[in-house]
This record gives sequence, structure tokens and C-alpha cells, in this order.
Amino acid sequence: MHLVLINPNTTQAFTEEMVALASADVPTDVAVAGLTAPFGAPLLTSAAQYEEAGEAVLALTEELKGADAVVVAAFGDPGRDRLAERLSIPVIGLAEASFEIATGCVSGRFSVATTMGDLGSRIEALACQHGHGTRLASVHVTHGDPTALVADRPALIDALADAGTAAVREDGAEAIIVGGGPLASTVPALAQRLSVPVISPIAAAVSVAVQRARTSVG
Repeated sequence: MHLVLINPNTTQAFTEEMVALASADVPTDVAVAGLTAPFGAPLLTSAAQYEEAGEAVLALTEELKGADAVVVAAFGDPGRDRLAERLSIPVIGLAEASFEIATGCVSGRFSVATTMGDLGSRIEALACQHGHGTRLASVHVTHGDPTALVADRPALIDALADAGTAAVREDGAEAIIVGGGPLASTVPALAQRLSVPVISPIAAAVSVAVQRARTSVG
């Protein structure tokens, strides 16, 4: 099986990191390749950047020939719906998949911890779109500049841990979704610091993508 991960950010290092994470979470008969947005922002942090990222995702349509499934690896799922209309294979967004995995992981509600302060309403809308609106307890955003945080891993882990802890204490979240593809590498560290399950958006997306691809073939 050939799974393609599209990084809607323009930072190639994020693509390589997310492909490595995805490759570690798929069966041995699944190969993961990565594509990087040909234009847009190095790190998506605003609604306007997400709109541009959606166009960048669509611009890669011709490079998806031969793929069995596609993952749009940004948590606001930019371009996912329109790309799915163009292709006859599963197209999975990180938010979409994370919500699905979270609902199977806990019986109660879950929260999202993210650096993307301008995207809370988008995340809430996606939860409703995919039928999980009542299960999303909250979206907690880290303090500080997102770009600076992503460049400082210890600070990023601390900030996401604080956001996750607040979601558990204030909103009763029974699981925390890490809301961002470039943030997924923090999951092991966060799992040691939070008292509830921590869901990786990359692991969730590739799991759902592989399952749907096999179902569509079968």
C-alpha cells in the first residue's frame, strides 16, 4: 500500500519528521511518502494561512497518482474536503482522524491542545462536521508565539503539557489530542506528564487512512 502524507506547511523538515513518525506507525506492507506544500507559510498559525494552504494542497493533486490513501497533515485539514472530491481514494485530515480515534479511546469528552490560537473555531467546526461536536470539551491554546515554541522543543512540551493539564482540570477532558502535525513528536513526552491518554494526530491519521484504504479495496 502506498500512503502519501501532504504537509500543508512549506517547511521540508516538518515533512520529513512527520513521514518518519507515520512510517513508525504503519504495518510493514505500507510505504509512506511525503509531499510539501509548494507555496504558503512555513508554519500555519492563522485562518488566512490555512486558506492558502488549502490551495497549496490542491496544487499537488497530479502528484498523487498511484497513491492508495492521502493524509493532509495539518490539524485544520486545509483542502481536505475539496481534494477528496477530486480523488477516488481515501483522503484523511488530522483533525478528522484524531476525533475518530479519541471517541474510540474514551467514553467521555476530549480536548485539543494546540499552539494555533487563531484556529479554535475551525477546530470546533470540524468536530461538528464529523459528528463529534458534543464530545469535544475544549480547545486549549498555548501561550507565546507558535513559531518560537515549535523551534524550542522543551518550551513546546512545557506549553502543551500546561494546556493539556488545564483541559483535564477545568473541562474534565478524558483524553488530549495534540493539535498539529509538527507538534506530534511531543506525544511521548506529553504522555509521561499528563494523567489521561494523549493522542498523536499523525498516528491517528495513518491508522484511519490504512483502515479506509483496505476497506475500499475489499
